[in-house]
Amino acid sequence: MALTVDVFWSFRSPYSYLATPRLVELAREYDLDVNVRMVLPIAVRIAGFFDRVNPLWPPYLMRDTMRIAQYHDIPYGWPVPDPIVQDYATRQVAAEQPYIFRLTRLGVDAARRGRALPFVAEVSRVLFGGAVQGWHEGSHLADAAARAGLDLAAMDAAITADPAGYDATIAQNQQDLETAGHWGVPTMVFQGEPFFGQDRLDLLVWRLEQHGLRRRAS
Repeated sequence: MALTVDVFWSFRSPYSYLATPRLVELAREYDLDVNVRMVLPIAVRIAGFFDRVNPLWPPYLMRDTMRIAQYHDIPYGWPVPDPIVQDYATRQVAAEQPYIFRLTRLGVDAARRGRALPFVAEVSRVLFGGAVQGWHEGSHLADAAARAGLDLAAMDAAITADPAGYDATIAQNQQDLETAGHWGVPTMVFQGEPFFGQDRLDLLVWRLEQHGLRRRAS
């Protein structure tokens, strides 16, 4: 019987992006169900977050994520446009957010269709892979969805028919993340135990092996 891990994940988190190739590899290599649960980024989930954060944190994040990407040989560049509309000089987050809510709802829809992990892998590579500017234009998202085995038009139509239902799922995911004992992403949760950060995947595998994790038959 496959073990199951919840992964709380955000489309603005470079750490979520950097963890995803390893999560895909784990799901392919082991008898493991990776249940991706979408949450909104801290920038919109926690009001005034950037008013309180140490100003050294954003530049450190950029340095840290760049070296992680180099270490693991993962293509990386900050998304253009940023999924969160924010004034970088003042760190103020705009009231109008035209991108992140659609992306997060699409992630929920992919989860409902059983394709969340391949969807976030493909879309986050378009956003953070450094090769695409204007990921929100043209067929970039549709092509990424197709590579994940999904139809973007059908997903958008389903969301338009019930946006409140998708938002309720996002809100529940955010509550469950906090209940598990953390607030950041990516956080992997196994049997109520949280493992925060892409650098905790080895510890997660160690814990899973204690509970009988097995490699898939070749």
